[in-house]
Amino acid sequence: MAVRGKRYSQARGTIDREQVYSPVEAVRILKATQPARFDETVEVHMNLGLNVRHAEEQLRGTMMLPHGTGRESRVAVFAEGDKAREAQEAGADIVGSADLAKRVEEGFTDFDVAIATPDQMGNVGKLGRVLGPRGLMPNPKTGTVTMDVAKAVREAKAGKIEYRTDRGANVHIPIGKRSFDERALVENYAALMDEIVRAKPAVAKGRYIKKITLATTMGPGIHVDPSRTRDIGEELSDDAGAREAAEPAETATLQGAASPQAAVGLQERTPAS
Repeated sequence: MAVRGKRYSQARGTIDREQVYSPVEAVRILKATQPARFDETVEVHMNLGLNVRHAEEQLRGTMMLPHGTGRESRVAVFAEGDKAREAQEAGADIVGSADLAKRVEEGFTDFDVAIATPDQMGNVGKLGRVLGPRGLMPNPKTGTVTMDVAKAVREAKAGKIEYRTDRGANVHIPIGKRSFDERALVENYAALMDEIVRAKPAVAKGRYIKKITLATTMGPGIHVDPSRTRDIGEELSDDAGAREAAEPAETATLQGAASPQAAVGLQERTPAS
């Protein structure tokens, strides 16, 4: 059995392993645990009721999170001539054609997204054994084989993410950084769930979303209720309303004090929020 550190053990002790939490509750627990020494990525892991042995039940697509992922991707573009210049002007980190393909074939993979124009697929197609296992192979379905390389580069730089099922019908997706505020993480989670529900294959039968776990890079998993995908905004709004209702009440109590000295004394006794 793997030996876990003190920070991990303390964080796990705050989580009821038998309970499934609402998305808002899960984010709050995650934010309340002791952080690591770096800004951890917040990840969503879900198991879907799909038979991925059938092509029509495999899930794959791309999306933009409303608050981004908190990470700027390094983008490599396979293009020549005007398209290469467009890619450079849009902010691509690496641009090339046969020369870039040769570097990749020799083991260069220092990038997060690969984009190619259709005419470059003769060069890129030979790189499947290098790019494929790393999830970097350009694909028309994800918008990374395109003539509009400038748009593809800008979207990749802005945090466009790809999701796909693995052999176990699992999907693993980052939704931001631990340093994001609570609302940003919850809204990114809600956008992701809307996309996964929208992308449900028409032939899928039975329970679609079977299990969801939320975790940071170095933290324990928190089980999230798969049925709570539509009331996230309401839960946040209710909490905001409760806080707003509490603040005027506290202000009224202070204003109703018998004297300025009494008000100051009451303020001193009021716990910091």
